[in-house]
Amino acid sequence: MKDLIVFRVCNNRYALNIENIQRIIQATELTKIPNAHHLIDGMLSYESEVIKVLNFRKLIGNDSYSKELEGLFSHFKLSHLEWIKGLRSYVENGTPFSGSINVEKCELGKWLSTFSSYDNDVTLMFKELSEQHKNIHTKSAEILELDETQNDLAKEILESEINRSFEKTMNGLNKFIEVSDKVANSLQKFIIYENDGEIFAIKVDVIEDIAHIEDKDIIGANEKNSKNEFLTLNGILDLKGVLINIIETVRLPN
Repeated sequence: MKDLIVFRVCNNRYALNIENIQRIIQATELTKIPNAHHLIDGMLSYESEVIKVLNFRKLIGNDSYSKELEGLFSHFKLSHLEWIKGLRSYVENGTPFSGSINVEKCELGKWLSTFSSYDNDVTLMFKELSEQHKNIHTKSAEILELDETQNDLAKEILESEINRSFEKTMNGLNKFIEVSDKVANSLQKFIIYENDGEIFAIKVDVIEDIAHIEDKDIIGANEKNSKNEFLTLNGILDLKGVLINIIETVRLPN
């Protein structure tokens, strides 16, 4: 039996043996290293030592997390533009409204519910966005509970409170896009990893799970596959239909 830490980068899952992991911590602001290898984002203080931070996205050749977030925030904007268009059509023309009024089932609402940042400025932006977004859904529920004789009240709620919160939500998403680098850095996690006595941090997007497995559960075990000189994989784990790349070792560039 072995325990693995499962993490996600982009849409791919990877797993590291927990025996090689000292801690998992929230990402913090880093100190840049002059002339560092392009895979190294900087360094940080960890238990009286200074250790380097390896960017896993760069390691596997993917775009930065900030670019992915820009796309995600743009998607949230477009989906909510369609949502408010549908609600307005319902109020003005009686067209059936199929949008979600439950903030917890909204894509943006789900994302906001998982939000955690070390950066105070980003956290304040989050709180404002979350408040305005929640108000949109709360007030839309009020509209849908009104009967046909209260259409004037529905229009009043839409034109005043919902439109105001909607505009602030769009502005909030625009701010997140403008500072996507800052947001990305504040959301990611550091896995403190040890390999052959060398300790360093691996920056990843999301920590997802701890998997308890047997060696026989790994498909293609002992068929090592080097993605590059700094990363070696060793088989794939099928965990409830989710494919996870098993990492044999991660090496730090000089």
